[in-house]
Amino acid sequence: MKYIVSTLSGLALAGAVTTASAADLVVGGKSFTEQQIIAHMTSQYLEALGYDIDSRVGMGSAVLRQAQENGQVDLYWEYTGTSLITYNDISERLDPEETYARVKELDAEIGLVWLEPSAANNTYGLAMREDDAEERGIVTISDLAAAINDGDELTLASNVEFYARDDGLRPLQEAYEFEFGRPNVSRMDTGLTYPALRDGEVDVSVVFATDGRIPAFDLRVLEDDLEYFPAYALTPVIREETLEEFPELEEQLNALSALLDDATMAELNARVDVERETIERVAESFLEQHDLL
Repeated sequence: MKYIVSTLSGLALAGAVTTASAADLVVGGKSFTEQQIIAHMTSQYLEALGYDIDSRVGMGSAVLRQAQENGQVDLYWEYTGTSLITYNDISERLDPEETYARVKELDAEIGLVWLEPSAANNTYGLAMREDDAEERGIVTISDLAAAINDGDELTLASNVEFYARDDGLRPLQEAYEFEFGRPNVSRMDTGLTYPALRDGEVDVSVVFATDGRIPAFDLRVLEDDLEYFPAYALTPVIREETLEEFPELEEQLNALSALLDDATMAELNARVDVERETIERVAESFLEQHDLL
């Protein structure tokens, strides 16, 4: 593959040039599996359409967002709920359509264009082992809260970001009126939370709804019965200046977005995290399947 792939923590990036044949579109991506898959998929797809691509994956959310605002990244796929709460400080509870409309409007003010959202909603969730949840009679997060408030000392695995986020663990516990207790919360890398739950090292784990390890590890995602978590629709976001220079990107990226939903992303994620296929090959085979290469 001709496109450049590198991990970024704070490098100066080249800007786009003026002709599609010599374009230097910088495609960003976060560090977890789904984001790496979609970044590689986008890079391969756009390269097949004639663009020269500089693919920058492995970035934290805040760093990637700042890089795009500063013009160092032309486009990447963001989640509507992340922009709503983390970047725009909106605490109001909105339905998926309202969430998308609000972030589209707010981010347009700083020159970022939200294209068509996919049907993949990678919202947060809490999961338990299916047999354990069944034995305890826990179906919803309210059931979990009731069990803990009744004296069950259940333990939680959380990635560091969710532990500290404004839409993360603390306000979730406030909304459901319970608390795991600091000694019962283990903070770890996202990739470690799923096996920790599967292997019984913890009782509950923070999960992403489209993660393929949920069905593979026989986990039960607890119903968010108070609708605490907002929608996190996976959506291509592009700088307005870049789109003005290459207006055809809107149709091209929307076509890719239309192919993605929860089941598709869960399958692709599982091929990497469970079946141990390479991210590059998973992205390539998806594009081949849909005649995009």
